[in-house]
Amino acid sequence: QVHLVESGGGLVQPGGSLRLSCVASGMIFGYYDMAWYRQAPGKQRELVATITTSYVENYADSVKGRFAISRDNVKNTISLQMNSLKPEDTAVYYCNRNPSPWAYWGQGTQVTVSS
Repeated sequence: QVHLVESGGGLVQPGGSLRLSCVASGMIFGYYDMAWYRQAPGKQRELVATITTSYVENYADSVKGRFAISRDNVKNTISLQMNSLKPEDTAVYYCNRNPSPWAYWGQGTQVTVSS
């Protein structure tokens, strides 16, 4: 069974930083390209950052220069370092396979950027 557990979110002021983590199980993690997604109320889910099995990174224009994705295939984790956070980054953040997510999504972790 595929299981994805996100953590690390919280409330932070604009300009602050957070580091999100995702622990995956139920698959050979290192075989898959992975991504962070986010969804804000009233908006569609959007792709934030991707990382391939070869550790190649890609980012949405809205987060380039501020976010950094990484993976650890031994620990079966991916991380998202978020710096210079803006109110528009407020959303629930999820990890999953890229480009075709598994049907099983985790609970996500809430990131709220507000003064």
